[in-house]
Amino acid sequence: MKVTFLGTGTSQGVPVIGCQCDVCTSVDFRDNRLRSSIFVEMNGVHIVVDTGPDFRQQMLRARVNRLDAVLFTHAHKDHTAGMDDIRSYNFRQKKDMPVYARTEVQDQLKREFSYIFSESKYPGIPRIALHTLDGSPFEVEGQTIVPVEVMHHKLSVYGFRFGDFTYITDANYISEEEKEKIKGSKVIVLNALQKEDHISHFTLDEAVELMQELNPEKGYLTHISHRLGLHAAVSQELPENIELAWDGLQLSIEDH
Repeated sequence: MKVTFLGTGTSQGVPVIGCQCDVCTSVDFRDNRLRSSIFVEMNGVHIVVDTGPDFRQQMLRARVNRLDAVLFTHAHKDHTAGMDDIRSYNFRQKKDMPVYARTEVQDQLKREFSYIFSESKYPGIPRIALHTLDGSPFEVEGQTIVPVEVMHHKLSVYGFRFGDFTYITDANYISEEEKEKIKGSKVIVLNALQKEDHISHFTLDEAVELMQELNPEKGYLTHISHRLGLHAAVSQELPENIELAWDGLQLSIEDH
């Protein structure tokens, strides 16, 4: 399995418009973060988790020429706003794009992208095939994926486990029952917004503590704000098996 971090930033991205802080003016490419998303290549099946506002740019930068499915974690705009650009894959692949999301997310997509779902469809609009997630394991072209329910303040969000890799974004609480779905993963990704307390995201310390509890071989932190600090400086504070992810980082993961 290969995983590419398409974006590792929070809702505003990094740099933040108009900000002159050390992180937003950094010349270290790792401090430039598009909105959070990953691309998973799993036994020849190509999957994207979330299509944020930077989706088009991310697909071009990662040279993703084929896409077999889109999974949505939740309905916030920084995770859904780029869905219109899946139409390029409709045109190339000559098929509807399978989209996997819980009912509440589908309802939001139907409001935000009403033209996609209208009875009278304008030529050239995206064509999608909705699949409903209910928390049970599901398959995408024969590949089993396990949803992991986490809480983003009061909003339920899905993380996803692909074999020995688990990806979780936008969380500040995970129940013991859901942790059991994560345990045993070789690689775990968690959100770590900033160092200060936040109402709906893990802080750096909280993410590190949870990562140590879950005990993967390797942990990566994502959904990072400019308030967290410079990539190079924060990296020096982390345990040996935990790293900050950065845009373009690729992982190769061997299943057990």
